[in-house]
Amino acid sequence: MPVERKLVLTKGFEKSYQKFTGKNHTLKTSISKALFKLQEDAYDPALRTHKLSGKLAAYMACSCGYDCRIIFTIEKDITNLSIENIVLLDIGTHDDVY
Repeated sequence: MPVERKLVLTKGFEKSYQKFTGKNHTLKTSISKALFKLQEDAYDPALRTHKLSGKLAAYMACSCGYDCRIIFTIEKDITNLSIENIVLLDIGTHDDVY
């Protein structure tokens, strides 16, 4: 049975997204495409998904452009085990999020 994936935006992610993108529509488009790919396949080679280390070892990151990173976790939905929640935690430049 295929796994359904759902994007879950945290308040922190939403705040960082607004601050990071501002009125930059090109960046918003690039992020939207990355989020679609993330929902389809979190390990799509274009996203360069990788586990983090150190104080962020519990998280993963993917790329959504030249200097744009999304920090997230993948968790099973406790109400429906056939659903994976991709919990979006932060977004920003490499230096912002790490």
